[in-house]
Amino acid sequence: MALPMMVGMFVQSLYLFVDLYFVSDLGAEAIAAVSAASNLTMLIMALTQMLNVGCVALIARYTGAREHQNANIVFQQAMLMGLALALLTLVLGFGLSGLYIQLLTADPVVHQQAQQFLQAYLPGLALMFVSTAIAAALRAVGVVKPTMQVQLITVLLNIVLAPVLIAGWGTGYPLGVFGAGLASSISVTVGVLLLWGYFLKSDHSVLQVPKQWRFDGKVWRQITAIGVPAGGEFALMFIFTAFVYWVIQDFGTATQAAFGIGNRILQAIMMPAMAISFALPAIVGQNFGAGQSLRVRQSFRIGMQQMAWVMGLLFILSQLMAHSLMALFSDDPLVLAEGELFMRIISLNCLSVVLVFSCSGVFQGLGNTWPSLASSFLRVFVFILPVLWLSGRSDFSPAMVWYCSAASVLLQGLCSCYLVRWQMRSKLTGLQAVA
Repeated sequence: MALPMMVGMFVQSLYLFVDLYFVSDLGAEAIAAVSAASNLTMLIMALTQMLNVGCVALIARYTGAREHQNANIVFQQAMLMGLALALLTLVLGFGLSGLYIQLLTADPVVHQQAQQFLQAYLPGLALMFVSTAIAAALRAVGVVKPTMQVQLITVLLNIVLAPVLIAGWGTGYPLGVFGAGLASSISVTVGVLLLWGYFLKSDHSVLQVPKQWRFDGKVWRQITAIGVPAGGEFALMFIFTAFVYWVIQDFGTATQAAFGIGNRILQAIMMPAMAISFALPAIVGQNFGAGQSLRVRQSFRIGMQQMAWVMGLLFILSQLMAHSLMALFSDDPLVLAEGELFMRIISLNCLSVVLVFSCSGVFQGLGNTWPSLASSFLRVFVFILPVLWLSGRSDFSPAMVWYCSAASVLLQGLCSCYLVRWQMRSKLTGLQAVA
């Protein structure tokens, strides 16, 4: 399952680079604006991850136990939940986005451009809930190819639209940061239509197109109980990133732009490991539902080994090519210097991320993501407190923020590893006889 997802992640990485390239041509203010506004994606991903994890865990478990009717009920309720969350996103997004941007930057140009970006980007964010429900259900039953194909199409469409809408290629009407958000929204809309079209035309051995749409509060509570901890992790990431933008704003737009570029680059090059992590919950969940405890342990070990190889190579890449990667997106000396420093320090997280990603996948597959949330909360807590203290010092610098971040991720990884071993002993002991 990881290979096709890795291909999709590779194309997604390509889009991140293309999008960043054209936005960077608009200047440091545009980079800072889009990066700060894009952090709102983390808050949306907190909710989509809740839906995704709850849906995958329940459907995979019912599929492994051959309870297909229950699997279809979960899919139906996941779709209804996705539609409700999409509406909520639009209402709150357009109503409160201005206040959010105001907290992160005092630069009026950055504030204005961030607002423009969000006006075009919010519809796409809302539709992500619907696409998440469909894709999660398919992945839970082991059907990855259609979702990968749709992802490839939407990302390629986004790559094509980015220069047209941002820079005005072929039209002569550049839309700037508004075009960046519009390209994403158009691509997400096309993706939702393609995924739903697949469901209408295809005959699944497990999943079926719902004939009736009835609210079932019990299933909503089940999805939420499993998914909230995983969604909480993304909510904590939103808080973490927003705090970073807030605490470094006094260092100037160049530092915020460098953080935005460097963070986007690291997200892109970490996607192969994320692909393995995303495949792990369905594999673990199906084996857990079938009572195969030995295969659950093997999946965890193999997934960790594969991610270690990938992240080891990415660590070397980040250390050796930090300046070259930053130079692709900015020629500002201050942005380059700050970005290179950021990448060299934060890439120390690579091996720690192996523990975090692999343990998170197992927690999701076993249907208990609270330990993962606990380790994420610990990470944010031990990061924010020292940085707040350091920010009061006269020698406070961005490097202090980055080193605190790297140390906090290492602690999170060690905590996750301890908790996942405890969780497997608790959940799998009774299954040993049928392993």
